[in-house]
Amino acid sequence: METIKYINAIRKNICEICCDSDEEGKCSLSKGEICAVENYLPQIIRLIHQSNTDDINKQYEILRDEICAKCRTSESKDKCYLREEVNCSLDRYFPLIIETIRKVDSGKII
Repeated sequence: METIKYINAIRKNICEICCDSDEEGKCSLSKGEICAVENYLPQIIRLIHQSNTDDINKQYEILRDEICAKCRTSESKDKCYLREEVNCSLDRYFPLIIETIRKVDSGKII
């Protein structure tokens, strides 16, 4: 899998509008902070490619089972202090992440 094309598309379509970016669309997270989207991107891509549904609620459930349950900020797949504070970029931008990955797959984003 060529993750670089997905990373570039994510940076252009999500990072630029992320609340953790500066006025120029550059990430403003400190060195001690980790972007969940970039950190888990290979797993997110696999999850979306292997998903047999277009139902966003089912995809969220798969996300929580596969990624959130293993994230260091989660007590469980259903309990995450970042998500509860609306501070998890993966949770916040998941629909846009799905859309971006699908556009890369269809060749609409290169």
